[in-house]
Amino acid sequence: MVQNLARRMRPRNIDEIIGQSHLVGQGKILRRMVETGLLSSMILYGPPGIGKTSIASAIAGTMEASFRTFNATTDTKKRLQEIAAEAEFSGQLVLLLDEIHRLDKPKQDFLLPLLENGQIILIGATTENPYFSVVPAIRSRVQIFELKPLEPEDLQQAVNLSLQDKTRAFDFDVSLDDDALYFLIHSTNGDLRSTFNALELAVLSSKNHHVTLDDMENSLQKKAATFDKDGDAHYDLLSALQKSIRGSDVNASLHYAARLIEGGDLPSLARRLTVMAYEDIGLANPDAAVHTVLALQAAEKLGFPEARIPLANIVIDLALSPKSNAAYLAMDEAISDLGKYGNLPIPAHLQDGHYAGAKELGRSVEYQYAHNFPNHWVNQQYLPDKLIKADYFQPDDMGKYEKALNLRKQWINEQKGGGDKSSQKR
Repeated sequence: MVQNLARRMRPRNIDEIIGQSHLVGQGKILRRMVETGLLSSMILYGPPGIGKTSIASAIAGTMEASFRTFNATTDTKKRLQEIAAEAEFSGQLVLLLDEIHRLDKPKQDFLLPLLENGQIILIGATTENPYFSVVPAIRSRVQIFELKPLEPEDLQQAVNLSLQDKTRAFDFDVSLDDDALYFLIHSTNGDLRSTFNALELAVLSSKNHHVTLDDMENSLQKKAATFDKDGDAHYDLLSALQKSIRGSDVNASLHYAARLIEGGDLPSLARRLTVMAYEDIGLANPDAAVHTVLALQAAEKLGFPEARIPLANIVIDLALSPKSNAAYLAMDEAISDLGKYGNLPIPAHLQDGHYAGAKELGRSVEYQYAHNFPNHWVNQQYLPDKLIKADYFQPDDMGKYEKALNLRKQWINEQKGGGDKSSQKR
């Protein structure tokens, strides 16, 4: 049976692994394990198609160990017993246990002693968070490593390698138009398996093995409207989404989000939604940022098409939320003054006084500890002299939280004896 491109291009050793440099890069934990020969059982978790099986087979290949696979859902306990018997005679055996979170109790009970005596080096693979989905008895016997979706640059490296490899990939010349390549590596959401599958289908179904953008769109069953070569249409969509959310038009927000979702570019969408939660909603509804981060984590775990569900929740939440850019503008004002005046001298009573001779230099001598005073506040100077009248934060009073911050600010100004000194610098 002919294997698909993803299997044919599976790395044979640790140097051929694409991405996951935080684990297999020079000096990183998995590479150190392999180079020292001190391999221990582990669980690899992360979204589908990003290299869990590849890392397991590459480790086995580098260490010249026997390599076997076992699926917790479909394979039987008898199969596990056969692998254990083989391990007794083969020396070191690396077992990739796929969907380890679904391992039933009889298989767990058989496996645990093998982990204890080191007869089998287990590499569990799962798309679920093992801290929640894998039983403690197994977790306590393994190390746990999280894999990340691959970056477009990683996917491009993999595609280029496959086009050059006449032995494992294609034994004929293949060419891709630049826009077809760009679309491929930006629309598969960091999933290398999907990238290889789409590439192979496009190559085999294209005329003279020359892949055009139209060929790639047909292979991926997606349109490239959000992935034009120069990036203009893509960034126009992101801009339209942000401006629609900022303008509280929920229907327009959903429309532009739908176009980005159809394009499959979850990383760009996630970055832009996170920015909006802080830039456009901000202190008017701080919970929106929390909701956004949680929704995007869920979307990344799920992958498309299910990722559209948490994305829909957060797009609607952000669009209809009260808006405030007060915090963002306050920071820009502070940065602007930093550019004007540079690093001004810090008042002596705020400087560090925890070293010998600090007192003689007047450091921290007159500092008053705010918690020792009523309402945990005391009237003393904090800003450098030249900025003593600066008033960066101008609350918009758009939500309960920001109104509370404004009331606190007004109270502090009154205690200073100046009433509400809110300036209109901007």
